[in-house]
Amino acid sequence: MTERIIIAVLYVILAPFVIGLLDGFDRKISARMQGRKGPSVLQPFFDLKKLFEKEFLTANKAQLFMIRSYLVFIVLSGILFFGGFDILLVVFSLSTAAMFLILASTSTHSPYSAQGTHRELVQIMSCEPMELLVAVGFYLATKTFNVNEIIAGSAVSNIVYLPGFFVGFVFILTIKFRKSPFDIATSHHAHQEVIKGVTSEMVGKEYGMVTLAEWYENAILLGIVGLFFLNSNPVSIVGAIIAILVVWFLEILIDNTSARVKWQLMLKLAWGVTIIAAGMNLFLLEIIMG
Repeated sequence: MTERIIIAVLYVILAPFVIGLLDGFDRKISARMQGRKGPSVLQPFFDLKKLFEKEFLTANKAQLFMIRSYLVFIVLSGILFFGGFDILLVVFSLSTAAMFLILASTSTHSPYSAQGTHRELVQIMSCEPMELLVAVGFYLATKTFNVNEIIAGSAVSNIVYLPGFFVGFVFILTIKFRKSPFDIATSHHAHQEVIKGVTSEMVGKEYGMVTLAEWYENAILLGIVGLFFLNSNPVSIVGAIIAILVVWFLEILIDNTSARVKWQLMLKLAWGVTIIAAGMNLFLLEIIMG
């Protein structure tokens, strides 16, 4: 239990620094791909500092409460995951957090926020089935939802049993990271949008909390990528880190080589990949484990 507490505390402290740094390298690599020099890798931290230095300019008290709740539930989800608790509970906690973001957006009655909210709901519809199936896949492969037991209970990495689930999860990561071609509710890079969709009416400290929450969430998502490669052998940690970095770079490459698609196509592609990749893997897993 002590080890779980230490890892959870490290997540709360270190996740923003690690993801913020990765975000900085993301901007630098994206700039190089586009023939530009790009900002400093520390620019995301400068941006976040500037946001928190501004005064609160909330549209209403309800919005501020919803944004704070969004941040709290994201951090709670990370504590549950990195603390080694139930991965299914992590998925449900992340879904609850997403609902608070949507409520924060709709509370302003702005037409831009409303449009972004509608698109955010479509993104949730696209991702939720795959996220739930990943938790189910880990259970079928290891007979437990507990993250610590998933890692310690297997001598080989679960990617061996769950390649389809991994492909499906990596696909929806593009949606979760708000990268092109699926950045329809709000974009990852500020220069891609004049009107920021679901976050249009969030400024100053409010937008800083949303950005911080997204960093914490990205740490969880990359942690799930690593979970596919972790096993009882400590050496697997190296493999998990390499896999995380490869997936992270792949998302940058997709972001810089794809044009935005309409929400209808995004929904069809996400559900199609979920049904084909995860569905077939689920069917084969039932046969193998049965």
